[in-house]
Amino acid sequence: MDFKKIKKTANELEIEIGDEYENILNPITHILLENKDVEYAACMTDHPLSTKRRLFIRVKKGTADDALKNAVKYLKDEIKKFGKNFE
Repeated sequence: MDFKKIKKTANELEIEIGDEYENILNPITHILLENKDVEYAACMTDHPLSTKRRLFIRVKKGTADDALKNAVKYLKDEIKKFGKNFE
C-alpha cells in the first residue's frame, strides 16, 4: 500500500493510497465521521476500475493527522477485540 500526501493545511489532509480498494478506507471514513471534531471525511476515486483512492479529511478542531491516527488505532483495537471474541 503506497501513500502519497496530496494536500496538507492546518485543518485538511488529502492522501492518495495506491493498490487499495474501499475495503479499508470505508471503515476509516466511517469512524472519522463519528468524530465530533471532524467536519468532513470522504474516500474518493477518479475511476471505478482504478486502484488509487484518495482520502480527504477536514477537521474543525485539532489536526487531520491526529484524527486519522485515532481512527486507525480505534479500528485496530476493534479488530483485536473481534479476534479474541471469535476464538
